[in-house]
Amino acid sequence: MPDYELKYQKITVNHEQYVIRSLKDRQQFDDTGELAAAVGISSASWPLFGLLWPSSRVLANHVSQLELKDKRVLEIGCGLGLSSLVLQRMGTDITASDYHPLAQSFLDENVRGNDLEPIPFQAGNWETDNPTMGNFDLIIGSDVLYEPAMASTVSRFIDRHSKDDVEVMIVDPNRGNRNHFTRNMAELGYKHHFERFNVDTPKEARCKGRILHYQRSFPTASSERNR
Repeated sequence: MPDYELKYQKITVNHEQYVIRSLKDRQQFDDTGELAAAVGISSASWPLFGLLWPSSRVLANHVSQLELKDKRVLEIGCGLGLSSLVLQRMGTDITASDYHPLAQSFLDENVRGNDLEPIPFQAGNWETDNPTMGNFDLIIGSDVLYEPAMASTVSRFIDRHSKDDVEVMIVDPNRGNRNHFTRNMAELGYKHHFERFNVDTPKEARCKGRILHYQRSFPTASSERNR
């Protein structure tokens, strides 16, 4: 049996209810086989993937209101995968990714617990290449800029897996690395705009910050001819 405790929560997103299996709290830890240590995850950061963070609720609510027909979507740093679950229920072509060795098993359990079809999962280490992942029309993530170095690694990872015409949506709870990340994205050819959010209910979901929107599109051959 794993040496960590779990809990189950009922979460409502845009009038739809989801049952989320997560770690009990931030004190949980069990790196059997040292799989997390092998990819640089410390004991202090080990449980972070398995908690339901307020910013993930913000992202889930935001994407639940989008029209994503014919869009291929990637969630980076998915953790428990709340947004991926929402998009799967909407019928979206969603792929989830994370680099924590237990992320896929927690995602799969949440998929089963909500009677959904399996969600494709890919290893998502932002510092390495994953040639099997492919490219996407929309890339989403929540609270993925929590360390300064991630302004660089996340922007490069996104660019490696973006289609020529792509949108990127990141929920940032004012971590402080937004400007550096945006400069990197601009250098890669992405335009941007931000929108503020301030969620104050329920208590455990209180969160404020910005939803960062980035977009890049390359002119088609016909548009070039019509200039």
